[in-house]
Amino acid sequence: MAHAKTSYVCLPCRASYKQPYDDRDRQTRICPRCAQPLIHVGSAFAAPRRRDVAAWRTLSVLLHAGVRFRKSCCGGPGYRPRTLSEVRERMTYARRSGEPFARSLVRYEVPSAPPRG
Repeated sequence: MAHAKTSYVCLPCRASYKQPYDDRDRQTRICPRCAQPLIHVGSAFAAPRRRDVAAWRTLSVLLHAGVRFRKSCCGGPGYRPRTLSEVRERMTYARRSGEPFARSLVRYEVPSAPPRG
């Protein structure tokens, strides 16, 4: 049986590649363009256009925060910000509330006031 394919990205090249994924396979995938390591982003990933620099910056922030695009039981990966302003809004909320960046980045809506603890 063939293994399912999942997405890997190279941020410097702004390129995405679908490759077979195996949990037991721990080898580092290498970008065929620049020979840098690829980042595993998940099977529910849709790459932005290569010339859309702002979308790739947004993606870079998400990936460096540990957010990935894996399918859930109900379909897709859930909400992910698409613009830098959405990222800034969620990061500001995270700083004010003390919530981890990764959790605040996947919030569908940002509360107007931080929670009281």
